[in-house]
Amino acid sequence: MVNDLIIKNARFMTMDATNSLIEKTNLVIKDGMIQQFSTDSSLKAHQVIDAQGMLVTPGLIDCHTHLVYAGNRAHEFAQRLQGMSYADIAKLGGGILSTVQATRKASFDELLDSALQRAQVMLAHGTTTVEIKSGYGLDLDTEIKLLKVAAALEKKLPFSVVPTYLGAHATPPEYKNNTEGYVDYVISTVLPQIEEQKLAIFVDVFCESIAFNPSQVERIFKAAIDHGLKLKIHAEQLTDQKGALLAASLQAFSVDHLECLAAEDCSKLANDRTVAVLLPGAFYFLKETKLPPIAALRENNIPMAIATDANPGTSPFLTLPLMMNMGCILFGLTLEEAWRAVTINAAKALDLGHVLGSIEVGKRGDLIIWSTDNGEEVVFNPSINFCKTIIKSGRVLELPYNLNVNPFNGRATDSIP
Repeated sequence: MVNDLIIKNARFMTMDATNSLIEKTNLVIKDGMIQQFSTDSSLKAHQVIDAQGMLVTPGLIDCHTHLVYAGNRAHEFAQRLQGMSYADIAKLGGGILSTVQATRKASFDELLDSALQRAQVMLAHGTTTVEIKSGYGLDLDTEIKLLKVAAALEKKLPFSVVPTYLGAHATPPEYKNNTEGYVDYVISTVLPQIEEQKLAIFVDVFCESIAFNPSQVERIFKAAIDHGLKLKIHAEQLTDQKGALLAASLQAFSVDHLECLAAEDCSKLANDRTVAVLLPGAFYFLKETKLPPIAALRENNIPMAIATDANPGTSPFLTLPLMMNMGCILFGLTLEEAWRAVTINAAKALDLGHVLGSIEVGKRGDLIIWSTDNGEEVVFNPSINFCKTIIKSGRVLELPYNLNVNPFNGRATDSIP
């Protein structure tokens, strides 16, 4: 039997349940799946990579992004430097609604072209799976357009996209002073189309004093469940609305942001499903001072993930090694926690822990070979891109990735980039 790929002589940081670090063995991949670790030198493969002196990890997973949008909000950066808050800018028509205005005007191709540029940066820095939210349309046609652009990205680039409908991101201008009416619209008009057209896997809601209250969130979530959609939530970013508790009670796969989550509430988040997704980029960019309750999350054994929160206004970041660095420095995560946060825990936040996120037999062969033999260096110096080789479903991708070449057509490249 000839395998597709063998990686030899590397240090394998598996991210399995015991955080095994495996050396002096070979990793064997066939049909896109991890087959075995083996010391058998007689095994054959179409391609063999000698990764001596290098680290191999699972492909990185960005489990919270707003990657598809139009417009530019750099002027809001200047406003914040002058002392305006996120809420102040939103009340003046900036923030999410300014991006909504630009995104509604943009064509499908314009949105796709700009998203591709961002996605290529993510891929080049080791991200092989990305969650993408809508939420910058807030009407049926534009929300559908955003989700279709997200799907098109997966066809253009060799990474996996997990689509999320975030229609309840803000109240659109058409429903100003009528948020309940907009919630009715989301439930009665948009969610049925999301299900019928199979556009999303998850539904997300921004539960916040400037967005949607827990009662409105609960209505949307229960309707989403009826339409076969899984749950995520933006919660406790600016104020403690108890949105995370609501989401966890409904078995949400993730509760995201959490700066204002009360430490005493962490025990109520503990279940077999919900992941706490930390977004240090937004925390840094908004110059927040209230930290998520990391110690309480640890004490209650709640898995923690990290994501870029890539968006046009409050977290214009695209690379997960930088987020790991911020997570350690700003939030006090350990290096082990940071790596698990962008691999196995991020996979669990997307209900993909059984498929991705660790180097284990039976899981998909999404891997990164780093040009260093230790994970500390990747996190320590995110200004250097240590991502040397990307392996997606067992196929080796050449860098920089050529948009005109689909690596899933034909055999894997013979050369190691």
